[in-house]
Amino acid sequence: METPSALPGLARLNNLVRSVRTPEFAGITFHEILAKSALNKIPGGGGPMPFGWTINPYRGCSHACVYCFARPTHSYLDLDQGKDFDQEIIVKVNVADVLRTELMKPSWAHHPVALGTNTDPYQRAEGRYALMPGIIDALTDSGTPFSILTKGSLLRRDLDRLAEASRRVPVDLALSIAVYDDELQQSVEPGTPTTKARLATVTAVREHGLDCSVFLMPILPYLTDTRAHLDEALRQAKEAGATSVLYTALHLKPGSRSGTTCGSGANIPNCFRGTAPCTGGAPTRPRSTARGSPPASSRSFAHTVWNAGKKTR
Repeated sequence: METPSALPGLARLNNLVRSVRTPEFAGITFHEILAKSALNKIPGGGGPMPFGWTINPYRGCSHACVYCFARPTHSYLDLDQGKDFDQEIIVKVNVADVLRTELMKPSWAHHPVALGTNTDPYQRAEGRYALMPGIIDALTDSGTPFSILTKGSLLRRDLDRLAEASRRVPVDLALSIAVYDDELQQSVEPGTPTTKARLATVTAVREHGLDCSVFLMPILPYLTDTRAHLDEALRQAKEAGATSVLYTALHLKPGSRSGTTCGSGANIPNCFRGTAPCTGGAPTRPRSTARGSPPASSRSFAHTVWNAGKKTR
């Protein structure tokens, strides 16, 4: 069903094609736009991060993680950072074609490009729009190295393509798996695949001959920071075949914190008292504790617990 009128902020966009709701995605509206650009340059060249460019096929994310630091970006379109971020999804339907054009420019220097640094490229919308295959092909054909970070088990659909791409350009893959308690996971990440499904995706990546990191982040104070939870998380990640595990603590920006307590309507314990120092400002840059280098998608801004399956001292 096409929605006849978009929301106020979206109505000002001259590149809005249509707004769509479908029975398969109850409660979610897809706002299809024609992107003017695909590559986003990070101010300052990325700082401590090993990439200076990103691609975001979608804005907003149906994974609905209550702690998501990207929520404030929805306010630029007069959409709220809670329910709208989860249910009003911006889809750049022509992103692969625009990307291919940008990568063909003589000025493009084949810098590493990251996907999944803001919103998830393998969220549920990708099952409908299938933007990632075209993006992967465009990056590979241009000789551009890239990394993908996702919570989405839909990554498995593209593993053959990614394995082929890795023979031509460096490809770094990582699964974000922060919560290893099923009930808690569905409370704070209600739109994501289960932890079990994501661990199975790690195994599938490894079976395709590719390295796969697990991002054990964020570690949630009073919820997932116990020794028992962390030990179990590391055990399961290692058993799934993860080649490295990286972690960092929760960092909440304004807007994310309110979502943590009430944005999703989840019945979450009042466990974030005392976390005010985690909000606002810039996140700290933890040192790496691994011998050797973690994957390019994460190097220099997260702790590494082990590399190539070997725990660090």
